[in-house]
Amino acid sequence: MLQRISGIVLRTVKYKDTAFIADVYTDIAGRASFMVSASRSRKSAVKSVLFQPLALVELEADLRPNTSIYKVKEAKSNYPFCSIPYDPYKSAIALFLTEFLCRTLREELENRPLFTYLHHSIIWLDECRTGFSNFHLVFLIRLTRFLGFYPNLEGYTEGCCFDLLNACFIPFRPSHSYYINSAEAAQLLTLTRVKYDTMHVLSMNRTERMRCLTVIEQYYRLHLPDFPELKSLDVLKELFN
Repeated sequence: MLQRISGIVLRTVKYKDTAFIADVYTDIAGRASFMVSASRSRKSAVKSVLFQPLALVELEADLRPNTSIYKVKEAKSNYPFCSIPYDPYKSAIALFLTEFLCRTLREELENRPLFTYLHHSIIWLDECRTGFSNFHLVFLIRLTRFLGFYPNLEGYTEGCCFDLLNACFIPFRPSHSYYINSAEAAQLLTLTRVKYDTMHVLSMNRTERMRCLTVIEQYYRLHLPDFPELKSLDVLKELFN
């Protein structure tokens, strides 16, 4: 049955010479794969240029039961980007977050709150003119709420360490090596309290920002099985150095 679907493009994989498969996070079916004809005709109902990283699209597709790849009949942009593809810093952040989401969004189930969060965040990044250097950090911390391992902020006192493995603040060093010291723990606490429109007040130099990103990546790696090395992380580090 043909249905209208809102989606966020995660990645595309070439399939023969006339089509590609797009992994899309959707509002009604979670993560899903779609077969897209790669026609370059101006009259084509589906244009491949729409399927860029993090692109917000509206699809008309045949969601048949017991099918792993759905066929797209029509596609259009749900929100044309005005800055992400043209700003090198935003493009690098988008590339990194796309790869990150490809590794974390695995469920093929409807999750409207998560979809709404992702949709809102992408539009915010595109519309923001300045002060977005910490966007990916705030985005990833807030994303853990939807994935089930948001840090437990109770029990924090000055001088605490943060136990990455058990996701909580503790007043002593744990027996394992997966923790951050008190100074970084305090910075993490601050990061959990800021929002997109207030994150510009969080003062961090490039070294501190990249260290924070490394810790967040390690945190995800501890709580998600088989979380791989991210190729785009090096690109992000290089650009912001």
